[in-house]
Amino acid sequence: MGKGANTFVPTVALRVAVRGGVDVAALLLTERGRVRGDADIVFHGAPVHPSGAVRLVGGEDGTVWLEAGLTATEEEVSRVLVVASTEGGALRDAAGLAVEAFAPDGTSVARYAVTDAGGETAMVLAELYRRAGGWKFRAVGQGYPDGLEGLAVDHGVDVAAEGPPVAPVPVAAPPSMTKAPEAVTPAVRPAPAPAPAPAPPVAPVPAPYPFPIEAPGKTASGPAPDPFGAAAAPGAPDWTFGGLFAPRTRSGRGNDVITVEDLPPGPVVVELAVDGDGYTGLWPLTRFNKEESSLINSTQEDFRGRVLPVVPSNGRLRLKLRADGPWEMRILPLAAARRLTEEPLECEGPDVLLHTGGAADAAFHYRGKDNFIVHLYELADHDDPATLPERRRSAVNEIGRRRETFPLPEGPLIVHLRMADGPWRGRLKDVQPHSGRSPHDSGPRPPQPRRAQGWLRRGRR
Repeated sequence: MGKGANTFVPTVALRVAVRGGVDVAALLLTERGRVRGDADIVFHGAPVHPSGAVRLVGGEDGTVWLEAGLTATEEEVSRVLVVASTEGGALRDAAGLAVEAFAPDGTSVARYAVTDAGGETAMVLAELYRRAGGWKFRAVGQGYPDGLEGLAVDHGVDVAAEGPPVAPVPVAAPPSMTKAPEAVTPAVRPAPAPAPAPAPPVAPVPAPYPFPIEAPGKTASGPAPDPFGAAAAPGAPDWTFGGLFAPRTRSGRGNDVITVEDLPPGPVVVELAVDGDGYTGLWPLTRFNKEESSLINSTQEDFRGRVLPVVPSNGRLRLKLRADGPWEMRILPLAAARRLTEEPLECEGPDVLLHTGGAADAAFHYRGKDNFIVHLYELADHDDPATLPERRRSAVNEIGRRRETFPLPEGPLIVHLRMADGPWRGRLKDVQPHSGRSPHDSGPRPPQPRRAQGWLRRGRR
């Protein structure tokens, strides 16, 4: 089977072999694509699901076996994911990585060999899912650049560290992001200070450099306006998170390493266009020239898209590119990303969108055939422009053509379409006025259950 293909399998107790010498786990998901709790994770530290329907039964010679009793699977469970991960190295180094399902008589009913693994350390290899009163097997091959933790978060696993919750230390938020905090009466009230002089105006964002390759998006009324000229939503605070700089443009043909100096540390937008029908991959490089988690891992013809790397503290961004054809790249400030508004936006490929208004619903129509993953980064309580928030929320994690609507909190918010190998259309609905206040956490997160923590640590037997 090829990536994304699916086939019906008999509703019996299947034996699933995972080859390649990797760690193996299974996640039992509801219709919402989430685990119900810690018990829905099956791995070598907890090899049997409480229902008895899914279990790890060991293996040898680099093969791990799962038993999936489809007739015994609880009604609430609509999908069983087969997950591979590595403790050291990347999945591309796993020789012969494949997953194969067998009927009780030993007949092979589905097989998928992974041929395009990259620098990821975690991947959903396949899934068994309910369809038309039976079960189907889908070859997924969805790698996670942020590793096992990213895969866990996307499927509802709480990845908070164990230990007693620690009260957050109050940190003053930037005045442009939130209103001033409510005054607290001190023991001795100081004399009122004179009103501060008005802050100097912020320098305008430089005009964009020419970029001859077709822009990756357009609105319903025509080509999308250049993001440097995009205005914030009415009544919303201006976008001030991250540094401003003139766009940097690079171009070439084939594989290359791109170095961009003197950038402000923090998240930036990298816009890439490749003409060709081969593989496109993009990886940040550390100062030791080691590949970090991939930003792009695509076989899309004539790739177009935007991704969200983080410039390190030395202001030097290095990217390793694999491209089968001519390419052009722009490195842009985060403020240059297109605004997500009520005006429909038609694009193709991964993207970085900004939401600056009040609470709203985001509606997307994805017309691709592969993965569609959307992450949200809330910035109102995040005061370090050199980093992205450690906690991000997974809004969508699906495969194939989809219509998805999900709620957005008040901005400022990054809507990161991390994977979208195909065309999509997105807009906001039911937009509420911005309150001008910063959303706040309702309280500390509870300690992480032991089973999930053990899985995320990936300790071997």
